[in-house]
Parts: sequence; structure tokens; C-alpha cells
Amino acid sequence: MKNDPVFDLINQENERQREGLELIPSENYVSTGVLRAMGSVLTNKYSEGYPSFRGITTDDFWDEDKISEEKLTNFRYYGGQVNVDRIERLAISRAMRLFHADHANVQPHSGANANEAVYFAWCEPGDKILAMNLAHGGHLTHGSPVTRSAKIYNFIAYGTTPEGDIDYDELERLALSEKPKIILVGYSAFMKVPDFDRVAKIGKKIGALLMADMAHVAGLIAGGVHPNPLDHGFQVMTTTTHKTLRGPRGGLILSKGNVASPLKKPEKTLENIPILIDRAVFPGTQGGPLEHVIAAKAVAFGEALQPEFQTYAKNIVKNAKALADGLMSRGFILQGGGTENHLVLVNVKKSFGVSGKMFEKALDLVGLTLNANALPEDKAAAFRPSGVRLGTPAITTRGMGVKEMDKIAEWMKQVVDICVKIGEEEKLEDKKYQPEFDKIHTEVKKLALKFPLPTERK
Repeated sequence: MKNDPVFDLINQENERQREGLELIPSENYVSTGVLRAMGSVLTNKYSEGYPSFRGITTDDFWDEDKISEEKLTNFRYYGGQVNVDRIERLAISRAMRLFHADHANVQPHSGANANEAVYFAWCEPGDKILAMNLAHGGHLTHGSPVTRSAKIYNFIAYGTTPEGDIDYDELERLALSEKPKIILVGYSAFMKVPDFDRVAKIGKKIGALLMADMAHVAGLIAGGVHPNPLDHGFQVMTTTTHKTLRGPRGGLILSKGNVASPLKKPEKTLENIPILIDRAVFPGTQGGPLEHVIAAKAVAFGEALQPEFQTYAKNIVKNAKALADGLMSRGFILQGGGTENHLVLVNVKKSFGVSGKMFEKALDLVGLTLNANALPEDKAAAFRPSGVRLGTPAITTRGMGVKEMDKIAEWMKQVVDICVKIGEEEKLEDKKYQPEFDKIHTEVKKLALKFPLPTERK
């Protein structure tokens, strides 16, 4: 099809990313290698099933030559899998090494699919799952009534303290009284480092499966600047492979326990969690895997195993703290009083009387992209949230540092001051204020172009 407008739109999106600053904490920029694998001929291959691990020990997964040998059989429903099997084994091996896991399932199409597969592996309909309240920083897939999982399982929510940390006393009280099958630690807007040891002790008291959804901080864990729940008594960790991990969009499930053939019907025990999860992913909740995405995951995991990635992870946290300090020094009130990871949650309403949605739209006008986000005290959270959520993974990938964080904080203050003058969200498009937005936008674009995207570097 000649002159397909899709490609013009892709080029326009590339320009938007080049000329603006991506502050959404769940977004990042992939490498040329990840992008190349994603666009490869592997998209043509159907590969329902799994590569076989028959004859492979856990220690072998640390030897990439051994686990990619052609002689090993597979458990696939189609032929022609020799190269696909090698690639998927490499992805599994690298994920296991990154996260100290006994097993990795690299097939989930998304983080939501990964979470649902774990629920399906361990729970029966109506079983209880204890997870963080969405309004306090949890995630839709942790029990929001609009999701399919919430219609199947009985989710119970714990919250956070006024200081922004997990309310561990409430978590323990609910765990002991409700006896959930799963205790889930995971979030999409939480700035603290969880006390995994404390939660693990609570889980052991009731025999619950301990599950951590680390989609936001997986890259920090891989880079050694955030504790790994699998090192602190948790049996399962789910994650996306983008965000701080800087890979393609997709999901990943890591687990501790016995690794055996996915065709063997296992007993439902904590030791058998890896096998139960494999069966829950395929054929339980998904069909064929996306092998081009799995190849891109393998590339991203390989990049995360390099020493440079540890420096990157440290810089994400360093930049987030500098950005938080810059915002607080300019009068912004932050949830939790700052950050311990990559993410900052700002109470714009309390700080300046501006809604989070109005501030998000105004920042879009100057090339600063983030998202409005609900805070625990919000009543009509979905429609007029009081806060915005931002983070530093993407701008750190571009090579920005503390100096740039302070500049971003200054631009955000200038924009919120314009919002205060405008007063109403509907008046953001008023031409009277356009020159003020344009001035900031020019400065943002000038800075952005000094820091090329990874795919533009030679």
C-alpha cells in the first residue's frame, strides 16, 4: 500500500518523542537492538507451547551455550521451532540471572496477563487476594471492580499511612482475619521501598502465596538499587518488561520452586509454583506467544546484565530525588514527602489549587508529558484527580542529570503559575496565554534535542 498515512503518523510520533521530555514513570526509550528484534521475521512464527528443559539443570541456565543447544526437544504444537526455542531459552536464562529466580516465564503479553496467570495458577474462583488499594497507589489489576479478575476472585484492600508508606499493621490485621490465598505487594503510584521481610513473615503465618508486582521498579531491582522480593521470602514476582527495565512492551513472571516439564500435571503446592504458572500462562490464559517480543525481551535482559545498567539504575533514583527536591523547593507538595525510587507523586490541588488534569494538559502544551493521578483523599478521582505522577526513567536514558532535573522543576513551576492565572481548564486554549506556553515549549525542545534518543546515537 503506497503512501500509507500510518507511516507518516509514526514519523510524527518520533518527532514528538525527540522534541519533548517523557516524564511518565511507566515509559522509556528502547535501544536499537530491542527495536530491531521487535521488527524481525520472528513475528511470522507461531509457537504455541514451550521450549523443553529436559536434561537441563538450574546451573545450566547460567551457561548460554548449553541452554541454546539445538539437540534439545521442544513442547510445541508446530514444527520449525529450533531457532525460536534457542531464543526463548536465552530470554529465560537471562531473566533468571537478573532476578535470582528458579524459573522465568517470558510469554505473558503484558503485566496484566502476568498477574492474571498467577491468580489462575494458585486460586479458585471466590478465593481471597490481599492487595494495595488502587486509590492509595495500587494497580487496576490488583482488584479494581472494572477488571475481569475482580469478578472472579475476592480482593481485599490494604492502604497506606498519611506518610505515604504501606500500612503494615492494617495489612497484617487483614491477613490474619481474612486468610487470603495470595498477599500481593505491588503498585503504580508508590514512592517508598516496601518492607518485604515484614510481609514475608505475615504470609508465612497463614501459608499464603507471596506475590510481588514489581512492574515499576524491575529495572531498579536488576540494577541493584532496590531490594529483590525473591531474595526476601517471596515465591513469585511479576513485572512488565518496559518501564525501568527498558525493554519491549510485555510481561514476565519469575518464581522460586521446582522446575519440571510443563506437561506434567502438578500438585498445587508452593514448591510447584513454577510449573503451575507455566500451565496457567499456556494454555490457561493465553494462546501463542509473541516470539518477536520475546526476542526483544532477551536483548533487553542482556543489556540489563551489563555493568552500565547498574549506573543507569543509580542515576534514575538520583535524578528522581533531585527532581523531587526541585519541586518541593518551589512550593509543590509531594505525596510521602519525596521519593525513594523513580517516581514522584505531586499534590497539585493542595499546592496551588490546580487540578491534576488541568496541569497535565498544560504541560502537554510545552512538551512535558506526564499523567494526572488520583491521591488517597480524592473523592471523584477518575474525573478530577488532585495529583500528577511523573518519573525519571526515560529522561535518564537520554543522559540527563541533576542539572536538568532542576530545570524541569522550574518549567513545571512556570506552567502551574500560568494555570493559576487562567483559572479554568477550559481556558487553556485561550490565545491570550499561548505566547507564555510557546516560550517554555521552545526551551524544552532546545534541551531535548541536546540529548538524542538511543536509536539516534551513532
